[in-house]
Amino acid sequence: MTITPPALSVFETLESEVRSYCRGWPAVFDRAQGCRLHDEDGHVYLDFFAGAGSLNYGHNNPVLKRALIDYIERDGITHGLDMATSAKRAFLESFQNVVLRPRDLPYKVMFPGPTGTNAVEAALKLARKVKGRESVVSFTNAFHGMSLGSLAVTGNAFKRAGAGIPLVHGTPMPFDNYFDGRVPDFLWFERLLEDQGSGLNKPAAVIVETVQGEGGVNVARPEWLRALAALCERQDMLLIVDDIQMGCGRTGGFFSFEEAGIVPDIVTLSKSISGYGLPMSLCLFKPELDIWEPGEHNGTFRGNNPAFVTAAAALDAYWADGQMEKQTLARGEQVENALRALTGEHGEARFRGRGLVWGVEFADRGRAPAICARAFELGLLLETSGPLDEVVKILPPLTVTAEEVSEGMSVLSRSIRETA
Repeated sequence: MTITPPALSVFETLESEVRSYCRGWPAVFDRAQGCRLHDEDGHVYLDFFAGAGSLNYGHNNPVLKRALIDYIERDGITHGLDMATSAKRAFLESFQNVVLRPRDLPYKVMFPGPTGTNAVEAALKLARKVKGRESVVSFTNAFHGMSLGSLAVTGNAFKRAGAGIPLVHGTPMPFDNYFDGRVPDFLWFERLLEDQGSGLNKPAAVIVETVQGEGGVNVARPEWLRALAALCERQDMLLIVDDIQMGCGRTGGFFSFEEAGIVPDIVTLSKSISGYGLPMSLCLFKPELDIWEPGEHNGTFRGNNPAFVTAAAALDAYWADGQMEKQTLARGEQVENALRALTGEHGEARFRGRGLVWGVEFADRGRAPAICARAFELGLLLETSGPLDEVVKILPPLTVTAEEVSEGMSVLSRSIRETA
């Protein structure tokens, strides 16, 4: 299809230059349902972006929309800070019965604020409070958020530079396969911890993503994660898993760390926990870590009750019977097979991923933006990831159909051919 750039005058004249996604997708979007977005000019787009992972159940999911409309029409509480409400109770009960108990996870639930970086800030703050230490170890190419504490444990140089002040109390270590398998796992990290002359302050915690989405779709092996968990236990450090983008079923299981068989001390969730794209985040932690004083960490928008409603509806509809995980893994295998064929045709490309998050990287590191731009012209939304935007990232809703996967992978293949 041919897309004519829309009149963007009010966006260009009034909105800040900081806007980014709209530059790669020059359209004015008007409505959406499932995996499809429609712009004001009548063009239809297949969405393999899913609100940066916040729309795992698609746009305007009918089950969640019905629950939300019913709640609003009966004048349910909209804003409740941390007050007890019927909507919060229903969510907590569903979360306990559908997610925590079946996995034998003991976590307490904290509502730290509406965004992912709020959850990360709460996790870092709690870890430091529990251990009485300041340093936190993160990993190369990590992304944990845009507020100062989260930026301090983020690897991306461009994002870090935006802070405008020194980012302190964070120490980076090599992520899995950073040295292409030539260096034993955690050799450098453990040596520094044990050497009294290393200059590394004893960390309170280690924060990690099992799959680095923004960092380039870098997938940690289960054995690497198990070794990291064991290292944290030996060295008296808390293990924080940032599951903001990879949780809520993105990799198959509800939590991305399930495959590795580990139980982190602290877990952060956001993005798709509300199910509907409504702002909501959670900080989960083992009960013995719950040493907060009342009001010691708070925020006005901890009580987004409409998000509690859609979150509970998503859990009850998609996670009570185990079918969501099976479907995600099946669709992920379909994507993987398509990528294997695609990269067979284009020898310079390689791919990696888990579940329904995949990345394609090319020898020419400038290819990915051109491929995503061509895909947009052909009606497919894809974003880039990695420190140099060198990876094409595939992130469809978990509710994507087999036919939609085939359609999207066909457009991706054409986009690669036509930008060679």
